[in-house]
Amino acid sequence: MSKVFLISANLTSAPYPVYPLGMAVVASALNAAGHDVVQADLLHATACLRDIRRTLEELQPDYIGISMRNLDNVDSFTSGQEWYLDGIKLLIEQIRGASGAPIILGGPGFSLMPDDILNYTGADYGVTGEGEQACCDLLEALNAGRKPHRIVGGNETPLGGDDIRPPLWEKDLVDFYLARSAMVNIQTKRGCPCNCIYCSYPKIEGAQHRCRDPRAVVDDIERLQRDFGVAAIFWADSIVNDPDGHCLEVAAEILRREVRLAWYGFFRPTGLGRDELATLKQSGLSAMEIGTDAATDDTLEGLHKSFSFDDVVAFHRVCVQLEIPTAHYVIFGGPFETTATVNAGLKNLKRLERSVIFAFSGIRIHPGTGLHALAVQQGILSSSTSLLRPVYYVSPEILKEDMDATVRNAFRVRRNSFFPPSEGLLRLEVMNRFGYKGLLWDKLIRFS
Repeated sequence: MSKVFLISANLTSAPYPVYPLGMAVVASALNAAGHDVVQADLLHATACLRDIRRTLEELQPDYIGISMRNLDNVDSFTSGQEWYLDGIKLLIEQIRGASGAPIILGGPGFSLMPDDILNYTGADYGVTGEGEQACCDLLEALNAGRKPHRIVGGNETPLGGDDIRPPLWEKDLVDFYLARSAMVNIQTKRGCPCNCIYCSYPKIEGAQHRCRDPRAVVDDIERLQRDFGVAAIFWADSIVNDPDGHCLEVAAEILRREVRLAWYGFFRPTGLGRDELATLKQSGLSAMEIGTDAATDDTLEGLHKSFSFDDVVAFHRVCVQLEIPTAHYVIFGGPFETTATVNAGLKNLKRLERSVIFAFSGIRIHPGTGLHALAVQQGILSSSTSLLRPVYYVSPEILKEDMDATVRNAFRVRRNSFFPPSEGLLRLEVMNRFGYKGLLWDKLIRFS
């Protein structure tokens, strides 16, 4: 079979470095299909372009895959400096100087705008959505001498939960991430049915949850502990608390096997009561990142959220009672935002005591989302406007400069509330330099 060199091109380590899970599951599928797979991670301290070039010369791969996690950092204050496609283009140019193997792009970042990205970077092929089967099919076609489409869709026949393979973890990479963040990520399910107006998850992973067998998930956890010494795990699901209670089934399996670990994840602020949250905490849940997203009922409605701010407060209070640290992510400037809702939202956020709040200004527009259609309808951009470089939605009912000044002034006197997000990242970087690892923000919360 073929020799395949996979490269994770992510260079972002904020707010903490994230193990390249997408590359690892594609590597697992290719390996199971009989291919010889080598993985590299540009975030790894030894994986500079010189090392990549040396590996190419030694390995002489038949194919080269590049995984793109993000296009930019989705922060309207710094995205002009944090745009990653030029780095991908440079990487491809460097590869061309050392190898004539076809270059295949993939990953969630690529899936957002595959045609435009392929044309901009000059890669040969691309895979959108799920990469496991699609990459195997693409290599099979190329090895057979067939001429496939330049872009292969991985979501045309989505994998069932039981078909999602365990990642092919690499010890040197696991060790690197444990040294940097003290945790590794896993995935218990794919897809998201929430239909938020800005979100690209349904396009990347599908609009329905596809859940892995809880026994397979805990098998992965036990293997990470046994083989790599991993004690903390981040659940890299779109949301942990699915309506069908799959997260509780995983928690039950963790408890049944008496696995000891700390785990974290991204939650919706609804759908779990005190008993369920207590069970999750008993299974190891140690902190929660919460997609609150807006701070008033009007702006929550504008984002197509199915909960109210009172729901957020009720959910948060249970977390405080159970002493589960929480970070709320909030966006100002979305649909229906006005001067009145900004002021009301800042007042509402005071109700989220003993938490960390990261606030954003404006929403990065991705093609094919409801927000994109709304922005065209409101004349913020035209249907032909390129979105390769970041374009942000800000409600036409407010001036961004005035909104930013109001939020900045309010957050200046609030402990553990950060606006813009880079303010929080600077503080977390200081903690990291003092030896703290993990989420870091959870260390800012005290319950007594």
